[in-house]
Amino acid sequence: MAEKSCIKRLQKEYRALCKEPVSHVVARPSPNDILEWHYVLEGSEGTPFAGGNYHGKIKFPPEYPYKPPGISMITPNGRFMTQKKICLSMSDFHPESWNPMWSVSSILTGLLSFMMDNSPTTGSVDTTTAEKQRLAKISLAFNCKNATFRKMFPEYVDKYNRQQQHLSEKVDSGRSSSDTSRDERPRLLSEKVSDTTGGDMKREEGLEDVRKKRKQSFPTWMMLLLLSIFGVVMALPLLQL
Repeated sequence: MAEKSCIKRLQKEYRALCKEPVSHVVARPSPNDILEWHYVLEGSEGTPFAGGNYHGKIKFPPEYPYKPPGISMITPNGRFMTQKKICLSMSDFHPESWNPMWSVSSILTGLLSFMMDNSPTTGSVDTTTAEKQRLAKISLAFNCKNATFRKMFPEYVDKYNRQQQHLSEKVDSGRSSSDTSRDERPRLLSEKVSDTTGGDMKREEGLEDVRKKRKQSFPTWMMLLLLSIFGVVMALPLLQL
């Protein structure tokens, strides 16, 4: 059971976060348990985490702010293990260094800064830059599969849906252009076939005209010669008489 001072402190911090949001950080208490907060860290530009959205959880003790919270990451990120507590000077790994003046915003700002670093600690992992970049690209899709994330961070779900819609429109546009090109090819082929057929028909018509002209232009002198020969043949019997 959380102490009254703990509840009042966390409520005050939540109001402060709503009034003055922290850059690259979003954090909210669970609707059913004010001691459990969920956060989203946005990867900073110029780092392997750029474009990434990292969901995690903070578990406050009932004695907060006099005792530090436990911090864990849920989204695969290439820097910290998932579902494992992260060792920070502001976490319950080091109660001796905890300062009651620290708040949710300072805790998460410190976590984001430490995430951009490469210093090893309990709960950290060592991965390549390429792996971190790959996980950053798929982080939002991973988060949206989580029912708690969808319930607590609907604005990120909307962001993901817009990205998917934009991607779908680009794919549809590409398909439309491809279909148009495919439609043009049969038309052009048809035109070529038509042109070829027309050319063949024209050549055939030309040959027919030549044949007609040849028939029509039978030499007149040839006709006269044939008639003369025929006349001589017919007159031979008469000459013998």
